[in-house]
Amino acid sequence: MPQKFSNAVYQNFLGTASDWYKLTIIVFLLINPVLFWLSPYVAGWALVLEFIFTLAMALKCYPLLPGGLLAIEAVAIGMTTPAQIEHELAANIEVILLLIFMVAGIYFIKKLLLYAFTKMITKINSKIVLSLLFCSASAFLSAFLDALTVIAVIISVGLGFYAVYHKVASGKHFLQEHDHSSDHELPELNRQDLEQFRGFLRNIMMHAAVGTALGGVMTLVGEPQNLIIGGRAGWEFVEFAIRMSPVTIPVFFSGLLTCYLVEKLGWFHYGVQLPDHVRAVLVDFAQHEEDNRSYKDKVELIAQGTIAIWLIAGLALQLAPVGLIGLSVIILATAFTGVIDEHAIGHAFEEALPFTALLAVFFAIVAVIIDQQLFTPVIDWVLTFEGNMQPVMFYIANGLLSMVSDNVFVGTVYINEVAAALQAGQITREQFEMLAVAINTGTNLPSVATPNGQAAFLFLLTSALAPLIRLSYIKMMIAAVPYTIVLSFVGFMMIYSGTLKTMTETFYQNHWIEHQVEENKGKSTNEH
Repeated sequence: MPQKFSNAVYQNFLGTASDWYKLTIIVFLLINPVLFWLSPYVAGWALVLEFIFTLAMALKCYPLLPGGLLAIEAVAIGMTTPAQIEHELAANIEVILLLIFMVAGIYFIKKLLLYAFTKMITKINSKIVLSLLFCSASAFLSAFLDALTVIAVIISVGLGFYAVYHKVASGKHFLQEHDHSSDHELPELNRQDLEQFRGFLRNIMMHAAVGTALGGVMTLVGEPQNLIIGGRAGWEFVEFAIRMSPVTIPVFFSGLLTCYLVEKLGWFHYGVQLPDHVRAVLVDFAQHEEDNRSYKDKVELIAQGTIAIWLIAGLALQLAPVGLIGLSVIILATAFTGVIDEHAIGHAFEEALPFTALLAVFFAIVAVIIDQQLFTPVIDWVLTFEGNMQPVMFYIANGLLSMVSDNVFVGTVYINEVAAALQAGQITREQFEMLAVAINTGTNLPSVATPNGQAAFLFLLTSALAPLIRLSYIKMMIAAVPYTIVLSFVGFMMIYSGTLKTMTETFYQNHWIEHQVEENKGKSTNEH
Protein backbone atom coordinates (compact mmCIF):
# COMPACT_ATOMS: atom_id res chain seq x y z
CA MET A 1 0.00 0.00 0.00
CA PRO A 2 2.70 2.60 0.90
CA GLN A 3 4.53 1.77 -2.34
CA LYS A 4 1.35 2.23 -4.38
CA PHE A 5 0.74 5.56 -2.67
CA SER A 6 4.29 6.81 -3.33
CA ASN A 7 4.10 5.69 -6.98
CA ALA A 8 0.83 7.54 -7.42
CA VAL A 9 2.29 10.69 -5.84
CA TYR A 10 5.31 10.52 -8.16
CA GLN A 11 3.13 9.97 -11.23
CA ASN A 12 0.93 12.93 -10.32
CA PHE A 13 3.94 15.17 -9.61
CA LEU A 14 4.33 17.45 -12.70
CA GLY A 15 2.02 15.14 -14.64
CA THR A 16 3.39 13.82 -17.93
CA ALA A 17 6.78 15.57 -17.69
CA SER A 18 9.81 13.32 -18.33
CA ASP A 19 11.18 11.29 -15.40
CA TRP A 20 14.58 12.98 -15.65
CA TYR A 21 12.89 16.40 -15.48
CA LYS A 22 10.84 15.41 -12.40
CA LEU A 23 13.94 14.08 -10.65
CA THR A 24 15.86 17.27 -11.48
CA ILE A 25 13.19 19.46 -9.87
CA ILE A 26 13.07 17.16 -6.81
CA VAL A 27 16.87 17.47 -6.45
CA PHE A 28 16.56 21.28 -6.67
CA LEU A 29 13.96 21.30 -3.91
CA LEU A 30 16.09 19.06 -1.68
CA ILE A 31 19.42 20.88 -2.04
CA ASN A 32 18.13 24.45 -1.67
CA PRO A 33 17.55 24.34 2.13
CA VAL A 34 21.02 22.79 2.61
CA LEU A 35 22.66 25.45 0.45
CA PHE A 36 20.76 28.20 2.27
CA TRP A 37 22.02 26.88 5.61
CA LEU A 38 25.61 26.86 4.28
CA SER A 39 25.47 30.18 2.38
CA PRO A 40 22.36 32.28 1.63
CA TYR A 41 24.19 34.03 -1.23
CA VAL A 42 25.10 30.74 -2.96
CA ALA A 43 21.58 29.40 -2.37
CA GLY A 44 20.13 32.55 -3.93
CA TRP A 45 22.18 32.13 -7.09
CA ALA A 46 21.31 28.42 -7.20
CA LEU A 47 17.62 29.36 -7.07
CA VAL A 48 18.00 31.87 -9.92
CA LEU A 49 19.82 29.31 -12.10
CA GLU A 50 17.20 26.66 -11.26
CA PHE A 51 14.43 29.07 -12.25
CA ILE A 52 16.22 29.88 -15.52
CA PHE A 53 16.42 26.12 -16.11
CA THR A 54 12.62 25.84 -15.79
CA LEU A 55 12.24 28.65 -18.34
CA ALA A 56 14.68 27.02 -20.74
CA MET A 57 12.83 23.70 -20.41
CA ALA A 58 9.40 25.27 -20.93
CA LEU A 59 8.52 22.66 -23.56
CA LYS A 60 8.94 19.89 -20.97
CA CYS A 61 6.67 21.57 -18.43
CA TYR A 62 5.09 25.02 -18.21
CA PRO A 63 7.46 27.02 -15.91
CA LEU A 64 4.65 28.16 -13.60
CA LEU A 65 4.57 24.73 -11.91
CA PRO A 66 8.25 24.03 -11.11
CA GLY A 67 9.06 27.74 -10.84
CA GLY A 68 6.17 28.20 -8.43
CA LEU A 69 7.38 25.33 -6.25
CA LEU A 70 10.84 26.90 -6.09
CA ALA A 71 9.33 30.27 -5.15
CA ILE A 72 7.17 28.73 -2.39
CA GLU A 73 10.21 26.94 -1.00
CA ALA A 74 12.22 30.18 -1.09
CA VAL A 75 9.62 31.84 1.12
CA ALA A 76 9.39 28.81 3.41
CA ILE A 77 13.15 28.70 4.16
CA GLY A 78 13.47 32.47 4.55
CA MET A 79 15.13 33.60 1.30
CA THR A 80 12.43 36.27 0.97
CA THR A 81 9.11 37.19 2.57
CA PRO A 82 5.49 37.38 1.37
CA ALA A 83 5.61 41.12 2.16
CA GLN A 84 8.53 41.64 -0.22
CA ILE A 85 6.73 39.69 -2.97
CA GLU A 86 3.58 41.73 -2.38
CA HIS A 87 5.65 44.89 -2.66
CA GLU A 88 7.07 43.76 -6.02
CA LEU A 89 3.60 42.88 -7.31
CA ALA A 90 2.21 46.25 -6.18
CA ALA A 91 5.12 48.10 -7.80
CA ASN A 92 4.39 46.32 -11.10
CA ILE A 93 0.60 46.47 -11.06
CA GLU A 94 0.54 48.22 -14.46
CA VAL A 95 2.26 45.25 -16.08
CA ILE A 96 -0.19 42.83 -14.49
CA LEU A 97 -3.15 44.92 -15.66
CA LEU A 98 -1.59 45.11 -19.13
CA LEU A 99 -1.49 41.33 -19.40
CA ILE A 100 -4.93 40.76 -17.91
CA PHE A 101 -6.93 43.44 -19.72
CA MET A 102 -4.98 44.32 -22.87
CA VAL A 103 -4.56 40.74 -24.12
CA ALA A 104 -8.23 40.02 -23.34
CA GLY A 105 -9.24 43.23 -25.09
CA ILE A 106 -7.45 42.32 -28.30
CA TYR A 107 -9.26 38.96 -28.25
CA PHE A 108 -12.45 40.84 -29.10
CA ILE A 109 -10.99 42.52 -32.19
CA LYS A 110 -9.40 39.34 -33.56
CA LYS A 111 -11.86 39.17 -36.45
CA LEU A 112 -10.53 42.46 -37.80
CA LEU A 113 -6.92 41.28 -37.54
CA LEU A 114 -7.75 37.91 -39.10
CA TYR A 115 -9.52 39.71 -41.94
CA ALA A 116 -6.47 41.94 -42.59
CA PHE A 117 -3.91 39.09 -42.61
CA THR A 118 -6.18 36.90 -44.76
CA LYS A 119 -6.37 39.67 -47.36
CA MET A 120 -2.57 39.87 -47.42
CA ILE A 121 -2.11 36.17 -48.18
CA THR A 122 -4.81 35.96 -50.85
CA LYS A 123 -4.20 39.28 -52.64
CA ILE A 124 -0.39 39.44 -52.79
CA ASN A 125 1.43 37.10 -55.17
CA SER A 126 5.04 38.08 -54.38
CA LYS A 127 6.48 36.01 -51.51
CA ILE A 128 9.06 38.71 -50.74
CA VAL A 129 6.42 41.46 -50.52
CA LEU A 130 4.18 39.21 -48.43
CA SER A 131 7.03 38.39 -46.03
CA LEU A 132 7.88 42.08 -45.63
CA LEU A 133 4.22 42.91 -45.02
CA PHE A 134 3.79 40.21 -42.39
CA CYS A 135 6.99 41.30 -40.65
CA SER A 136 6.18 45.03 -40.70
CA ALA A 137 2.48 44.57 -39.86
CA SER A 138 3.41 42.39 -36.88
CA ALA A 139 5.91 45.03 -35.79
CA PHE A 140 3.35 47.83 -36.03
CA LEU A 141 0.69 45.86 -34.15
CA SER A 142 3.15 44.72 -31.47
CA ALA A 143 4.17 48.32 -30.84
CA PHE A 144 0.61 49.12 -29.73
CA LEU A 145 -0.75 45.71 -28.74
CA ASP A 146 0.64 42.70 -26.94
CA ALA A 147 3.08 40.53 -28.94
CA LEU A 148 1.44 37.34 -27.63
CA THR A 149 -1.92 38.39 -29.01
CA VAL A 150 -0.48 39.43 -32.37
CA ILE A 151 1.26 36.09 -32.85
CA ALA A 152 -1.90 34.31 -31.66
CA VAL A 153 -3.87 36.01 -34.45
CA ILE A 154 -1.27 35.09 -37.07
CA ILE A 155 -1.25 31.49 -35.81
CA SER A 156 -5.04 31.47 -36.23
CA VAL A 157 -4.63 32.65 -39.84
CA GLY A 158 -2.01 29.99 -40.59
CA LEU A 159 -3.99 27.25 -38.86
CA GLY A 160 -7.18 28.24 -40.70
CA PHE A 161 -5.53 28.17 -44.13
CA TYR A 162 -3.70 24.91 -43.37
CA ALA A 163 -6.97 23.26 -42.34
CA VAL A 164 -8.78 24.55 -45.46
CA TYR A 165 -6.15 23.30 -47.91
CA HIS A 166 -5.73 19.98 -46.09
CA LYS A 167 -9.50 19.45 -46.29
CA VAL A 168 -9.75 20.31 -50.00
CA ALA A 169 -6.61 18.31 -50.86
CA SER A 170 -8.26 15.34 -49.15
CA GLY A 171 -11.20 15.63 -51.55
CA LYS A 172 -13.70 17.41 -49.28
CA HIS A 173 -15.64 20.69 -49.40
CA PHE A 174 -14.96 23.73 -47.20
CA LEU A 175 -17.94 22.99 -44.94
CA GLN A 176 -17.34 19.26 -44.43
CA GLU A 177 -15.89 17.83 -41.22
CA HIS A 178 -12.23 16.84 -41.49
CA ASP A 179 -9.26 15.92 -39.28
CA HIS A 180 -6.40 18.05 -40.63
CA SER A 181 -3.90 16.52 -38.19
CA SER A 182 -3.84 13.24 -40.13
CA ASP A 183 -2.53 12.79 -43.69
CA HIS A 184 -3.98 9.32 -44.27
CA GLU A 185 -6.81 10.64 -46.53
CA LEU A 186 -4.43 12.80 -48.58
CA PRO A 187 -3.71 11.54 -52.15
CA GLU A 188 -0.05 11.07 -53.04
CA LEU A 189 -0.43 13.70 -55.79
CA ASN A 190 -1.10 16.47 -53.25
CA ARG A 191 1.51 15.54 -50.67
CA GLN A 192 4.33 17.47 -52.36
CA ASP A 193 2.20 20.63 -52.47
CA LEU A 194 1.41 20.13 -48.78
CA GLU A 195 5.09 19.83 -47.87
CA GLN A 196 5.87 23.02 -49.79
CA PHE A 197 2.90 24.76 -48.15
CA ARG A 198 4.28 23.77 -44.75
CA GLY A 199 7.62 25.35 -45.64
CA PHE A 200 5.85 28.51 -46.82
CA LEU A 201 3.91 28.77 -43.55
CA ARG A 202 7.09 28.21 -41.49
CA ASN A 203 8.69 31.14 -43.30
CA ILE A 204 5.70 33.44 -42.80
CA MET A 205 5.32 32.51 -39.12
CA MET A 206 8.99 33.22 -38.40
CA HIS A 207 8.92 36.58 -40.19
CA ALA A 208 5.82 37.52 -38.19
CA ALA A 209 7.37 36.35 -34.91
CA VAL A 210 10.50 38.43 -35.54
CA GLY A 211 8.22 41.35 -36.43
CA THR A 212 6.72 41.18 -32.93
CA ALA A 213 10.25 41.62 -31.53
CA LEU A 214 11.03 44.53 -33.89
CA GLY A 215 7.87 46.38 -32.85
CA GLY A 216 7.81 45.17 -29.27
CA VAL A 217 11.13 46.86 -28.42
CA MET A 218 9.92 50.27 -29.60
CA THR A 219 7.16 51.25 -27.21
CA LEU A 220 6.12 51.16 -23.58
CA VAL A 221 3.47 48.48 -24.17
CA GLY A 222 5.32 46.34 -26.70
CA GLU A 223 6.64 43.88 -24.10
CA PRO A 224 5.88 43.50 -20.37
CA GLN A 225 9.44 44.39 -19.33
CA ASN A 226 9.19 47.65 -21.33
CA LEU A 227 6.48 48.85 -18.98
CA ILE A 228 8.59 47.89 -15.98
CA ILE A 229 11.67 49.66 -17.38
CA GLY A 230 9.68 52.72 -18.45
CA GLY A 231 7.96 52.84 -15.07
CA ARG A 232 11.29 52.81 -13.20
CA ALA A 233 12.58 55.58 -15.47
CA GLY A 234 9.39 57.64 -15.28
CA TRP A 235 8.90 57.65 -19.06
CA GLU A 236 5.48 57.95 -20.70
CA PHE A 237 4.52 56.33 -24.01
CA VAL A 238 5.92 58.98 -26.40
CA GLU A 239 9.09 59.68 -24.43
CA PHE A 240 9.85 55.96 -24.20
CA ALA A 241 9.54 55.57 -27.98
CA ILE A 242 11.77 58.59 -28.65
CA ARG A 243 14.44 57.49 -26.20
CA MET A 244 14.60 54.02 -27.75
CA SER A 245 14.59 55.36 -31.34
CA PRO A 246 18.40 55.72 -31.80
CA VAL A 247 18.56 51.92 -31.46
CA THR A 248 15.12 50.68 -32.48
CA ILE A 249 14.68 52.53 -35.80
CA PRO A 250 17.98 51.33 -37.38
CA VAL A 251 17.23 47.84 -36.00
CA PHE A 252 13.74 47.88 -37.54
CA PHE A 253 15.00 48.68 -41.04
CA SER A 254 17.87 46.20 -40.64
CA GLY A 255 15.28 43.56 -39.75
CA LEU A 256 13.26 44.30 -42.89
CA LEU A 257 16.45 44.18 -44.98
CA THR A 258 17.28 40.79 -43.45
CA CYS A 259 13.76 39.59 -44.27
CA TYR A 260 14.23 40.65 -47.90
CA LEU A 261 17.68 39.06 -48.25
CA VAL A 262 16.85 35.67 -46.74
CA GLU A 263 13.76 35.41 -48.96
CA LYS A 264 15.64 36.59 -52.06
CA LEU A 265 18.64 34.31 -51.50
CA GLY A 266 16.80 31.36 -49.94
CA TRP A 267 19.14 31.18 -46.95
CA PHE A 268 18.30 29.33 -43.71
CA HIS A 269 15.38 27.45 -45.34
CA TYR A 270 13.61 30.67 -46.39
CA GLY A 271 12.31 31.45 -49.88
CA VAL A 272 9.74 28.62 -50.04
CA GLN A 273 7.00 29.67 -52.49
CA LEU A 274 3.26 29.13 -52.10
CA PRO A 275 2.25 26.43 -54.64
CA ASP A 276 -0.19 27.68 -57.32
CA HIS A 277 -2.72 24.95 -56.53
CA VAL A 278 -2.70 25.88 -52.83
CA ARG A 279 -3.12 29.58 -53.66
CA ALA A 280 -6.14 28.80 -55.81
CA VAL A 281 -7.77 26.87 -52.95
CA LEU A 282 -7.11 29.69 -50.46
CA VAL A 283 -8.45 32.36 -52.82
CA ASP A 284 -11.62 30.32 -53.40
CA PHE A 285 -12.06 29.93 -49.65
CA ALA A 286 -11.55 33.65 -49.00
CA GLN A 287 -14.11 34.48 -51.69
CA HIS A 288 -16.52 31.95 -50.16
CA GLU A 289 -16.14 33.67 -46.78
CA GLU A 290 -16.62 37.10 -48.37
CA ASP A 291 -19.79 36.01 -50.18
CA ASN A 292 -21.27 34.58 -46.99
CA ARG A 293 -20.37 37.54 -44.76
CA SER A 294 -23.59 39.14 -43.54
CA TYR A 295 -24.27 42.86 -43.19
CA LYS A 296 -24.14 42.36 -39.41
CA ASP A 297 -20.64 40.85 -39.75
CA LYS A 298 -19.49 43.83 -41.82
CA VAL A 299 -20.78 46.29 -39.22
CA GLU A 300 -18.94 44.27 -36.56
CA LEU A 301 -15.66 44.68 -38.50
CA ILE A 302 -16.27 48.45 -38.72
CA ALA A 303 -16.89 48.59 -34.96
CA GLN A 304 -13.68 46.66 -34.27
CA GLY A 305 -11.74 48.99 -36.57
CA THR A 306 -13.07 52.03 -34.70
CA ILE A 307 -12.12 50.47 -31.36
CA ALA A 308 -8.62 49.71 -32.71
CA ILE A 309 -8.23 53.41 -33.61
CA TRP A 310 -9.29 54.37 -30.07
CA LEU A 311 -6.75 51.89 -28.67
CA ILE A 312 -3.85 53.35 -30.64
CA ALA A 313 -4.90 56.96 -29.95
CA GLY A 314 -5.43 56.25 -26.25
CA LEU A 315 -1.94 54.78 -25.89
CA ALA A 316 -0.17 57.40 -28.00
CA LEU A 317 -1.87 60.34 -26.22
CA GLN A 318 -1.53 58.70 -22.78
CA LEU A 319 -5.23 59.21 -22.06
CA ALA A 320 -5.25 56.54 -19.32
CA PRO A 321 -3.02 53.84 -17.83
CA VAL A 322 -2.40 50.93 -20.21
CA GLY A 323 -4.46 48.41 -18.27
CA LEU A 324 -7.48 50.73 -18.12
CA ILE A 325 -7.30 51.31 -21.89
CA GLY A 326 -7.34 47.52 -22.31
CA LEU A 327 -10.36 47.32 -20.04
CA SER A 328 -12.13 49.99 -22.10
CA VAL A 329 -11.45 47.92 -25.24
CA ILE A 330 -13.13 44.89 -23.60
CA ILE A 331 -16.19 46.96 -22.68
CA LEU A 332 -16.52 48.70 -26.06
CA ALA A 333 -15.79 45.58 -28.13
CA THR A 334 -18.30 43.42 -26.27
CA ALA A 335 -20.97 46.14 -26.13
CA PHE A 336 -20.85 46.83 -29.86
CA THR A 337 -20.25 43.32 -31.21
CA GLY A 338 -23.03 41.50 -29.40
CA VAL A 339 -20.97 39.49 -26.89
CA ILE A 340 -23.04 39.54 -23.70
CA ASP A 341 -22.55 36.04 -22.24
CA GLU A 342 -20.29 35.77 -19.21
CA HIS A 343 -18.69 32.52 -20.40
CA ALA A 344 -17.98 33.94 -23.87
CA ILE A 345 -16.20 36.87 -22.25
CA GLY A 346 -14.30 34.48 -19.98
CA HIS A 347 -12.59 32.80 -22.95
CA ALA A 348 -10.76 36.08 -23.65
CA PHE A 349 -8.78 35.75 -20.43
CA GLU A 350 -7.55 32.19 -21.05
CA GLU A 351 -4.47 33.22 -23.06
CA ALA A 352 -3.16 35.85 -20.66
CA LEU A 353 -3.77 34.48 -17.16
CA PRO A 354 -1.24 31.58 -17.20
CA PHE A 355 1.51 34.01 -18.22
CA THR A 356 0.26 36.56 -15.65
CA ALA A 357 0.57 33.92 -12.95
CA LEU A 358 4.07 33.08 -14.21
CA LEU A 359 4.96 36.77 -14.04
CA ALA A 360 3.91 36.81 -10.37
CA VAL A 361 6.41 33.97 -9.81
CA PHE A 362 9.03 36.08 -11.64
CA PHE A 363 8.48 38.80 -9.07
CA ALA A 364 8.88 36.27 -6.24
CA ILE A 365 12.31 35.34 -7.64
CA VAL A 366 13.08 39.06 -8.03
CA ALA A 367 12.20 39.48 -4.34
CA VAL A 368 14.82 36.82 -3.50
CA ILE A 369 17.40 38.62 -5.64
CA ILE A 370 16.69 41.88 -3.81
CA ASP A 371 16.71 40.40 -0.31
CA GLN A 372 19.87 38.37 -0.90
CA GLN A 373 21.56 41.18 -2.92
CA LEU A 374 22.57 38.67 -5.58
CA PHE A 375 23.21 41.07 -8.44
CA THR A 376 24.93 43.78 -6.42
CA PRO A 377 28.51 42.53 -7.12
CA VAL A 378 27.69 42.13 -10.84
CA ILE A 379 26.22 45.62 -11.07
CA ASP A 380 29.16 47.07 -9.14
CA TRP A 381 31.58 45.40 -11.57
CA VAL A 382 29.76 46.68 -14.65
CA LEU A 383 29.64 50.17 -13.17
CA THR A 384 33.45 50.17 -12.96
CA PHE A 385 33.43 50.66 -16.74
CA GLU A 386 33.46 54.28 -17.76
CA GLY A 387 31.60 56.32 -20.36
CA ASN A 388 29.94 54.52 -23.23
CA MET A 389 31.23 51.08 -22.18
CA GLN A 390 28.68 50.95 -19.34
CA PRO A 391 25.57 50.64 -21.57
CA VAL A 392 27.53 48.41 -23.97
CA MET A 393 28.32 45.93 -21.16
CA PHE A 394 24.72 45.99 -19.94
CA TYR A 395 23.48 45.34 -23.49
CA ILE A 396 25.80 42.33 -23.83
CA ALA A 397 24.97 40.93 -20.38
CA ASN A 398 21.22 41.27 -20.91
CA GLY A 399 21.43 39.86 -24.43
CA LEU A 400 23.32 36.72 -23.47
CA LEU A 401 21.05 35.96 -20.53
CA SER A 402 17.90 36.66 -22.56
CA MET A 403 18.95 34.09 -25.16
CA VAL A 404 18.54 31.27 -22.65
CA SER A 405 16.02 32.77 -20.26
CA ASP A 406 12.84 34.83 -20.48
CA ASN A 407 13.46 38.48 -21.37
CA VAL A 408 10.79 39.72 -18.93
CA PHE A 409 12.64 38.12 -16.03
CA VAL A 410 16.04 39.43 -17.15
CA GLY A 411 14.79 42.96 -17.82
CA THR A 412 13.01 43.14 -14.45
CA VAL A 413 16.07 42.00 -12.50
CA TYR A 414 18.51 44.39 -14.17
CA ILE A 415 16.34 47.51 -14.12
CA ASN A 416 15.62 46.98 -10.40
CA GLU A 417 19.35 46.75 -9.67
CA VAL A 418 20.18 49.84 -11.73
CA ALA A 419 17.33 51.78 -10.08
CA ALA A 420 18.78 50.79 -6.68
CA ALA A 421 22.22 52.03 -7.81
CA LEU A 422 20.65 55.37 -8.80
CA GLN A 423 18.95 55.70 -5.41
CA ALA A 424 22.22 54.88 -3.65
CA GLY A 425 23.98 57.63 -5.61
CA GLN A 426 26.31 55.22 -7.43
CA ILE A 427 25.25 56.53 -10.85
CA THR A 428 23.83 59.78 -12.19
CA ARG A 429 20.37 60.18 -13.67
CA GLU A 430 21.92 60.50 -17.13
CA GLN A 431 23.79 57.21 -16.71
CA PHE A 432 20.62 55.53 -15.47
CA GLU A 433 18.69 56.60 -18.57
CA MET A 434 21.34 55.23 -20.93
CA LEU A 435 21.46 51.96 -19.01
CA ALA A 436 17.65 51.70 -19.12
CA VAL A 437 17.75 51.89 -22.93
CA ALA A 438 20.57 49.33 -23.05
CA ILE A 439 18.63 46.95 -20.77
CA ASN A 440 15.43 47.27 -22.82
CA THR A 441 17.12 46.72 -26.18
CA GLY A 442 19.42 44.04 -24.75
CA THR A 443 16.49 41.97 -23.50
CA ASN A 444 14.37 42.42 -26.64
CA LEU A 445 16.78 41.95 -29.55
CA PRO A 446 19.24 39.06 -28.89
CA SER A 447 16.40 37.10 -27.27
CA VAL A 448 15.08 36.15 -30.72
CA ALA A 449 17.88 33.54 -30.82
CA THR A 450 15.80 30.87 -29.06
CA PRO A 451 12.14 30.24 -28.21
CA ASN A 452 13.10 30.59 -24.52
CA GLY A 453 13.84 34.29 -24.87
CA GLN A 454 10.50 35.65 -26.06
CA ALA A 455 7.03 34.59 -24.98
CA ALA A 456 5.70 35.08 -28.54
CA PHE A 457 8.28 32.63 -29.93
CA LEU A 458 7.51 30.07 -27.24
CA PHE A 459 3.80 30.52 -27.85
CA LEU A 460 4.31 29.79 -31.56
CA LEU A 461 6.43 26.71 -30.83
CA THR A 462 3.84 25.28 -28.42
CA SER A 463 0.82 26.15 -30.59
CA ALA A 464 -1.39 23.65 -32.42
CA LEU A 465 0.06 24.92 -35.71
CA ALA A 466 3.73 24.07 -35.00
CA PRO A 467 3.47 20.25 -35.32
CA LEU A 468 1.26 20.57 -38.41
CA ILE A 469 3.84 22.66 -40.31
CA ARG A 470 6.76 20.67 -38.82
CA LEU A 471 8.15 23.66 -36.92
CA SER A 472 10.52 22.18 -34.33
CA TYR A 473 12.77 23.84 -31.74
CA ILE A 474 15.86 23.31 -33.93
CA LYS A 475 14.16 24.60 -37.09
CA MET A 476 13.03 27.71 -35.24
CA MET A 477 16.57 28.36 -33.95
CA ILE A 478 18.05 27.91 -37.45
CA ALA A 479 15.45 30.27 -38.95
CA ALA A 480 16.24 32.84 -36.24
CA VAL A 481 20.03 32.83 -36.87
CA PRO A 482 20.18 35.61 -39.51
CA TYR A 483 17.84 37.83 -37.50
CA THR A 484 19.75 37.19 -34.26
CA ILE A 485 23.07 38.16 -35.84
CA VAL A 486 21.79 41.28 -37.60
CA LEU A 487 19.51 42.65 -34.87
CA SER A 488 22.04 42.03 -32.09
CA PHE A 489 24.93 43.54 -34.05
CA VAL A 490 23.04 46.64 -35.20
CA GLY A 491 21.73 47.22 -31.68
CA PHE A 492 25.28 46.84 -30.32
CA MET A 493 26.70 49.28 -32.87
CA MET A 494 24.03 51.90 -32.17
CA ILE A 495 24.82 51.81 -28.45
CA TYR A 496 28.60 51.62 -29.00
CA SER A 497 28.61 54.47 -31.54
CA GLY A 498 27.56 57.09 -28.98
CA THR A 499 24.30 58.00 -30.73
CA LEU A 500 22.39 56.88 -27.65
CA LYS A 501 24.64 58.98 -25.41
CA THR A 502 23.99 62.09 -27.52
CA MET A 503 20.22 61.56 -27.43
CA THR A 504 20.25 61.00 -23.67
CA GLU A 505 22.36 64.11 -23.05
CA THR A 506 19.93 66.18 -25.13
CA PHE A 507 16.96 64.87 -23.16
CA TYR A 508 18.78 65.39 -19.87
CA GLN A 509 19.63 69.00 -20.74
CA ASN A 510 16.06 69.75 -21.84
CA HIS A 511 14.66 68.23 -18.64
CA TRP A 512 17.17 70.22 -16.58
CA ILE A 513 16.10 73.43 -18.32
CA GLU A 514 12.41 72.62 -17.76
CA HIS A 515 13.16 71.86 -14.10
CA GLN A 516 14.98 75.19 -13.72
CA VAL A 517 12.06 77.06 -15.33
CA GLU A 518 9.61 75.38 -12.94
CA GLU A 519 11.85 76.22 -9.98
CA ASN A 520 12.11 79.88 -11.06
CA LYS A 521 8.32 80.05 -11.47
CA GLY A 522 7.92 78.67 -7.96
CA LYS A 523 10.40 81.20 -6.54
CA SER A 524 8.63 84.09 -8.32
CA THR A 525 5.26 82.96 -6.97
CA ASN A 526 6.64 82.67 -3.42
CA GLU A 527 8.29 86.11 -3.61
CA HIS A 528 5.08 87.63 -4.92
